Amino acid sequence: MRPTSDGRFRVLANPHGDGPILVDVETTEPTAVEPTALASDLLPGYLVDGTLAWDDGRAELTERAVRERSLIEFVDGAEPLFEVARDLCEEARRTGTAIASRTTYSTDGEANGALYAFADGGARDVFDELATGALPIEPLFDRLGDGREPPHEAFVIRSPEVAFVLVYLVARKGSTLADTVRETYDCPRPAEPGDGP
Repeated sequence: MRPTSDGRFRVLANPHGDGPILVDVETTEPTAVEPTALASDLLPGYLVDGTLAWDDGRAELTERAVRERSLIEFVDGAEPLFEVARDLCEEARRTGTAIASRTTYSTDGEANGALYAFADGGARDVFDELATGALPIEPLFDRLGDGREPPHEAFVIRSPEVAFVLVYLVARKGSTLADTVRETYDCPRPAEPGDGP
């Protein structure tokens, strides 16, 4: 009988393999899982409760329940950057800050998202670290969730214009803001399976 482990996981697409990566929200440990039917229809950003079965160091998702249908999109080579992003990167560059953040607001003055700039370059590839779960995105979701109910949409953006990787968390999935970001960077919202909440 294979050993198993249970947890709550944030789903990422695996840029280096076929099955998704499940990042344990408690330990922030990423695990690449086999591309079985149960795992392969989970979209990046989903939050799932699941059971992993282990065999020779390989993990298979054997049970799951989708708890949240947030979405994460990775956009590489994005240009031009939107104004708030350029301003935040310039502020971080000027002050020598490794991580800078800013709340964004709608035209009505309502907070509608949170933008983070992570210094990139040198020995680190921040974009890849976020894509593989080596640098956990979950703490950013936790901060956004303070007073804002999921699901959300998150965009991880790398642009040749700046030496930063941007993470833009949009408070409401399917909102005008999320649609605008998707249209700007040509990343249409994926079709979603219809099982559960």
